[in-house]
Amino acid sequence: MAKLIERVLGIITVLSFAGVIITVTIQILSRYLPYTAIWTEELTRYFFLYAICFGAPLALLRNEFINVDLILNKMTSSFRRYYEIVIYAAILLLSVVMIKEGYRFMIIGHNQTSATMPFQMSFVHASIFIMSIFLVIYSIVKIVDLVRHEQDYSQNFGGEDL
Repeated sequence: MAKLIERVLGIITVLSFAGVIITVTIQILSRYLPYTAIWTEELTRYFFLYAICFGAPLALLRNEFINVDLILNKMTSSFRRYYEIVIYAAILLLSVVMIKEGYRFMIIGHNQTSATMPFQMSFVHASIFIMSIFLVIYSIVKIVDLVRHEQDYSQNFGGEDL
């Protein structure tokens, strides 16, 4: 089930970025055509929000956020494990706050409509709420893995060494 959710999040992230690319392309083309696409600027922002909404939890799960590997690689495995537990606990606590505030923000958007698109702003505001839920879930997964000593530090995290 976890792999299915991860795959769905990945697909939605790619589709959101594809939406950004397509919408910006339409925006560029509309400058040279008799067709005016005033909605493209707004829709680009919404696609970008949802790309972040689904991409950020995946980056957390896959250790793809930027970090300074030079410092992390100098830490002992034991110290690094506790250090990362503290980091993921902080992400967890901040995400819980974001769930609460994101829900309030989503409710505020229920009475608002998009300026150029035919939908309620609660749909757009839901991106914060949805992202926060996945960040909480994946923070818990990472903490449990670290507590169980299932984290492997022999691999390179976060991309290239600095």
